[in-house]
Amino acid sequence: MAFLQLLHEWIDLVVRWTHVITGIAWIGSSFYFNWLESKFVPPEVPRDRVEGEAWLVHGGGFYRVEKFAVAPPVLPKELHWFKWEAGFTWISGILLLAVVYYVGSGGSFLTHPALSDLGTIGAALFSLAVIAVSWTVYDRLWKSAWAEANAFPATAATFLLLVLLAWFLTGVMAPHAAYIHVGAVIGTIMTANVWMIIIPNQRELVDSTREGRAPQYRFAKQAKFRSLHNNYFTLPIVFIMLSKNYASTWGHDWNWAILAGLACVGAGIRHVFNLRNKGRINEGLWIMPAAAVALAVLFYVTLKV
Repeated sequence: MAFLQLLHEWIDLVVRWTHVITGIAWIGSSFYFNWLESKFVPPEVPRDRVEGEAWLVHGGGFYRVEKFAVAPPVLPKELHWFKWEAGFTWISGILLLAVVYYVGSGGSFLTHPALSDLGTIGAALFSLAVIAVSWTVYDRLWKSAWAEANAFPATAATFLLLVLLAWFLTGVMAPHAAYIHVGAVIGTIMTANVWMIIIPNQRELVDSTREGRAPQYRFAKQAKFRSLHNNYFTLPIVFIMLSKNYASTWGHDWNWAILAGLACVGAGIRHVFNLRNKGRINEGLWIMPAAAVALAVLFYVTLKV
């Protein structure tokens, strides 16, 4: 038994370490490209299809990055894609979910009166079904004509659906398991955005350029939109990854509302960074004080156990 416990601990260590490393790589590249997108300016000397450029200095070298309007006239032999960071983060995350909640302690972390009749395997299948259904609902929503024409209401609807999901899961799972499964849903949405929307749309742009067809801007627009979604999801999901250490949040009777509040704070702070990158920081001066007040309110709420 001691051997099996030690083996489980080391598997947990390796998978968790992998998850953190790949997550840092993914979030780092996401932050970098969103920053870069805001720094492009039209080149002083116009060049064919070049929409903007940015000059950077780092590590003792100078770099000029160009952005083309939809696609360049000719593609290079080697084109770098950014997808495996997302893929390995999700794979390691699902493995970690299995190691901690489906296998660890016999699945006791999932034990809850509402799921007790399902057993460990049934509860695991239920949680995986929740993740799959959540992605389907999100994807169908954002592929609808309504969402395309009403981005802000669709964003509000997405947030409300996630809050409803958190409320539901905290009622049928152990509290911290519910938090982690909300994180798994968000992480799956982010990964599926990359692999099922962003990469296929980019590949269509690449193929059309190589085949001499006119690239369609709608593919680039949709990919950029889902990338922006992922950008705002990052800070809330980072909190969920760290939440195990803060029982005052997931252990509270209003744990789902506390999670919703912290998600708003994280997304708001991410918005401040985005505005700052675009040189529009004055538009978001109210957000940081509002975030501080929100944190103070959440602290007060956690005092009332």
